[in-house]
Amino acid sequence: MFKYYFEQIHNVAIWPIISLSIFFVFFVGLIVYVWKIKKPYIHHMQDMPLQDDNHMPNQPSKS
Repeated sequence: MFKYYFEQIHNVAIWPIISLSIFFVFFVGLIVYVWKIKKPYIHHMQDMPLQDDNHMPNQPSKS
């Protein structure tokens, strides 16, 4: 059914190429971002759920 509609669209073959390109660029960018992220930032984010709400890193505690 949809094949008939897609045959009537001019340059329909370009859309799969565009979507594959967007998919590829997004995931390559995501991999580059993950590799370039700073290790202290990862450790800070990893420890956040275990910290008190009142305690901020790199600041003295108020006790």
